[in-house]
Amino acid sequence: MKIEGCRPTTLEGVKRLAKQIRKVEGIQYSKALDRASNVIGLENFKHARSNLSISSFATTRDYVLLTIYWIDKKQGHRCGRETLRVALSRPLLETCPKHLLKYARGIGSLRMVAEDHFVGDDVADSQEYARDQLCTAERAIRFMEDTGLVPFTGRTKVPPELSSDKLPGMDHSTYWLDPINSEFILADEPYGDLSGEEWHLQGERLAWADRHGWRIEKTSWAGMYFPYSCDLYIGVKSRSGYDLEGLVRKINAMPPPSVSGNWSGDSSTSLDTFLSPLANTSQDARRARCKGMICPLPSKTSVPLNYKAGCSKRRPLGELGLDGHKLAGRTIKAVIASEHITDGVFSRLCSLRAELENWMYHEVDRRLLDGPDFYEIYYRSTEEDKALKRSWSTRADTVTAIRQVAEQLKVAYSDCAPLRQQLRRLEMSASIIENTKQGASGGRL
Repeated sequence: MKIEGCRPTTLEGVKRLAKQIRKVEGIQYSKALDRASNVIGLENFKHARSNLSISSFATTRDYVLLTIYWIDKKQGHRCGRETLRVALSRPLLETCPKHLLKYARGIGSLRMVAEDHFVGDDVADSQEYARDQLCTAERAIRFMEDTGLVPFTGRTKVPPELSSDKLPGMDHSTYWLDPINSEFILADEPYGDLSGEEWHLQGERLAWADRHGWRIEKTSWAGMYFPYSCDLYIGVKSRSGYDLEGLVRKINAMPPPSVSGNWSGDSSTSLDTFLSPLANTSQDARRARCKGMICPLPSKTSVPLNYKAGCSKRRPLGELGLDGHKLAGRTIKAVIASEHITDGVFSRLCSLRAELENWMYHEVDRRLLDGPDFYEIYYRSTEEDKALKRSWSTRADTVTAIRQVAEQLKVAYSDCAPLRQQLRRLEMSASIIENTKQGASGGRL
């Protein structure tokens, strides 16, 4: 390591440089830490420790930070935070739109909390697993940045042969789209090094490609899913004329994928919330908190559905009561069976009744209802439901019934976000029915 040319940008980098200085100059490690801190213009190691945790990541114009917290119960509840800095050639959202990132392996399980920061809300059960997840996310980012591909989300438009006559040995596959020409790309990552079995499987895969008109090429890059244990194959339809060879050349030219065994990120033994350089407001700080470590508390208008850390679902204070739930359930079931509703109304009312059943579960003593009676309130059709539906002679009657449920909820519960969400579902359902042309809908049984 050539000390003169080193200028570390992270706390771990300062420590590595200090070890080299200690070895070369034969000084105490504490003095070497101060000397290494001087290299980057800081007074001493204490100064470096208080500054680099925040500022060291902003050394390039384009980067993104990936953070996962962990608690290892098998090792005496050791805990910490892992943050990986990924240098980019351009902003991440220019490489892949935000709404598509959630479909990419690794990065899809993280939440964007700032322009330069993604956080995992699930607490990993070990430091190694946290690092593995972050490295997986980085590999997906590298793949998108170097190839120009983005995750493919049109599941109904996936070539039918990938499900009806599946590619032999297909495993850990992901679907991609070349946004320039809308070409569908298959990335398949089966386990490699299967000796004689692998040769036999390759023959079956080639036969499948010939049968369905596909071209499939093996890359030399170690892949996204499990580098050095799985092989990466890229496939496209032959008739498209897509430049598969050019895409494979791009992939083969990529640097070796990051793995947790060569961890280069920032590790902390603290569970304190990490803030990125672009987190400047108190709202940014709240957003950066890992939801998996937040213990929910009651408020003046709502309570958690349960008190486990990470639970974000809440219900309003108040009670509809058993009779109120029966009336609301009867109305919702009758509306769902109405000939006036559309698919949009159906999906909204199904979400509504699932939520109200959750609230009922916490409000009503289950000893008052056995299993069948409990599920009958919001799901099982009864003669009373059918009679109520028959009593509505016009579309306006159905709309009125929906808005009566909304009034029930307003009277029974405190005004809060969980209640307002259900009221929006009811009002939107009523509006859709009012504005739908006669004959353009159909009831559901």
